[in-house]
Amino acid sequence: MKTLMIKPLNTLLVALAMTATAYVTVAPLQPVMAQARALPDFTDLVEQVGPSVVNIRTMEKVSTRTAQGGPGDEEMLEFFRRFGLPTPNMPGNPRQVPRQNRPQQEEEQPRGVGSGFILTADGFIMTNAHVVDGADEVLVTLTDKREFKAKIIGADKRSDVAVVKIEATGLPAVKVGDVSRLKVGEWVMAIGSPFNLENTVTAGIVSAKQRDTGDFLPLIQTDVAINPGNSGGPLINMRGEVVGINSQIYSRSGGYMGISFSIPMDEAVRVSDQLRSSGRVSRGLLGVAIGPVSKEVAESIGLGKPVGALIQRVDSGSPAEKAGVEAGDIVTRFDGKAIEKFNDLRQMVSNTKPGTKSTITVFRRGATKDLNITLAEAEADKPAVKSLAREEKSKPSSAGQSVGLAVSDLPEAHKKELKIKGGVRVDGAADAAARAGLREGDVILQINNVEVTSVKEFEAALAKHDKAKALPVTFLRANMVQIAVIKPAR
Repeated sequence: MKTLMIKPLNTLLVALAMTATAYVTVAPLQPVMAQARALPDFTDLVEQVGPSVVNIRTMEKVSTRTAQGGPGDEEMLEFFRRFGLPTPNMPGNPRQVPRQNRPQQEEEQPRGVGSGFILTADGFIMTNAHVVDGADEVLVTLTDKREFKAKIIGADKRSDVAVVKIEATGLPAVKVGDVSRLKVGEWVMAIGSPFNLENTVTAGIVSAKQRDTGDFLPLIQTDVAINPGNSGGPLINMRGEVVGINSQIYSRSGGYMGISFSIPMDEAVRVSDQLRSSGRVSRGLLGVAIGPVSKEVAESIGLGKPVGALIQRVDSGSPAEKAGVEAGDIVTRFDGKAIEKFNDLRQMVSNTKPGTKSTITVFRRGATKDLNITLAEAEADKPAVKSLAREEKSKPSSAGQSVGLAVSDLPEAHKKELKIKGGVRVDGAADAAARAGLREGDVILQINNVEVTSVKEFEAALAKHDKAKALPVTFLRANMVQIAVIKPAR
């Protein structure tokens, strides 16, 4: 436990008075007062939204073995065992029951602390999925100190959103704000229970929107102080509306370091509506693995701007395969909506109801093409596909030496295993090819937007390429399609 050192009040006042005496004649008061008037006042917001924020404590049942005696007998027996002393016949334990045969008891222990906020007046509360994950009991405490046992209605780990329900009426529900109106630089406030310090208020500004952290949803980044226990609490704008759920922090120490993330409220509401209606979330499935498109790749293949999602793998039997999507395609639009970042596709597909007929636009070998697709329902992640087995190599070609590549025809067994029509195997990569990231074992599918199914086609396509220009190479590695750009020698 840390001890706080507090100065006597009269000492502090003297210090402040001395500071004021030293600087009062130097700086005019008017600009300082004007600056003070410009700072936001959160007092009304706290009074307005504070009663809607709740403290959430979770409990878990832990099995323990106890002696058949009174309280404290087990600890005393452990003392004798630790020091190698003969254990006496203690009251209530005449036969020295073996430890492994003693009856088990279940006791509830605190598991964690988080925050939440009231969605509806009849007791629906929103929080993070990780706050209630694994809990055997959820306890909700309101600002008026009333405590309720809550029922978990549903939790979605992918979005980290959960809904719990308490049996109460007339509760002060929050107002949900429009995330599209939220601007970078705008003041926002958080209320929660960091380190179980209930009703703690912190404030800051929106640092970024649509921040891609590698998670399922793009998040709101702020510099609002968020710490363990704030999870599940609301992010509030200056109109008193909830625009996000405080969910994560960036930290090297485990504590707040000036960067925190919140789940956008529009996405959270979409998830919570499904949880309240069915207890689960249903998402559309395309059946592909995707990756980003770099500026270098976009320019080299004629796409222009680094937009869209690169299809790295198409799952067998998936809606994407049935629609004719190919590995190496770049999806630029979904149902007419532009895909600026590759994760946009994942979000658009997931937000679409399974069974929906949609249209995707792909950029393939220098041209765009519309494909009609019927989405399936997303399931649990599938296990990774096994890696390519090594077989006897065919006679290598030396045609790629100008770019640092040695390639050979791909055996039919490899093509069948990888479910591809053609391609050539990289037997060696050096110089420009190695700098581009290619390596032995890669399977080249296209060069310069031209499909290659054999060494002969590889040599023909390479011969037509202008050696003064960058050479885009689409290749397969560990069942994932990628694109490398081999730069010309200077």
